Amino acid sequence: MNALDTTFARLREQGKRAFIPFLTVGDPDLGATLDRAASLVAAGADVIELGFPYSDPIADGPVIQSSYTRALARRLTLDDIFRTAASIHAAHPGTPLVAMTSFSLVWRRGMEWFLGQARTAGFSGLIVPDLPLEESAILREPAQAHGLHLIQLVTPTTPAERAEQIVSASGGFVYCVSVTGITGTRTEIPAALAERLAWLRSRTKLPLCVGFGVSTPEQVRQLRDHADGIIVGSALVRLLDNPEAFRTLAESLAAAR
Repeated sequence: MNALDTTFARLREQGKRAFIPFLTVGDPDLGATLDRAASLVAAGADVIELGFPYSDPIADGPVIQSSYTRALARRLTLDDIFRTAASIHAAHPGTPLVAMTSFSLVWRRGMEWFLGQARTAGFSGLIVPDLPLEESAILREPAQAHGLHLIQLVTPTTPAERAEQIVSASGGFVYCVSVTGITGTRTEIPAALAERLAWLRSRTKLPLCVGFGVSTPEQVRQLRDHADGIIVGSALVRLLDNPEAFRTLAESLAAAR
């Protein structure tokens, strides 16, 4: 069974929510990525989302964009990313890894190569925000053959009929975007989000995980009764060069879930 399925089944039995932190690979350097991943696992991360730096991300705000730029400035390669992911997986085999990547990176190196490397490195799922639903089968089907879930995103502006199609095509969990716009910290969770999550829950048995804008323990607590998992990115990425502050925030977020 895919490690994501096992993890969410365990959390469901325990009545817990998944803490899914995001980590840019290679920022400030690859050694720091290994260290921050260890801190996340120690803090209680249930799944780790690893960001593949890309020059033209379509959904990321200035914090993650800047993080990607710093990593790319160090001449980071896909081979570096997969080697680093493999080291994280070897050190923490009980924590599933999910790749946040651009389809351009997958296509450029070849889908079979990319999927084979992802599986060997220990990934359990892929999030590919620039691959639209209508074209997703080109990656979803070979990914399934490699034992990988293709995780789809639903946004606040996704029409109901399309949202149903998206959740039907998703695997592992549904990535529920909390706000209209790009990634980044927000001061409040949208009031309509709970209603949206309730509607989605009536359409799928997959776990619903909320990301974009979640940055504080209080926001995590607000989502506990509505979501199966909470994804935190920019708030943590902002602290990648401050190991102590990074660890403290991760611990407080995990405790709030």
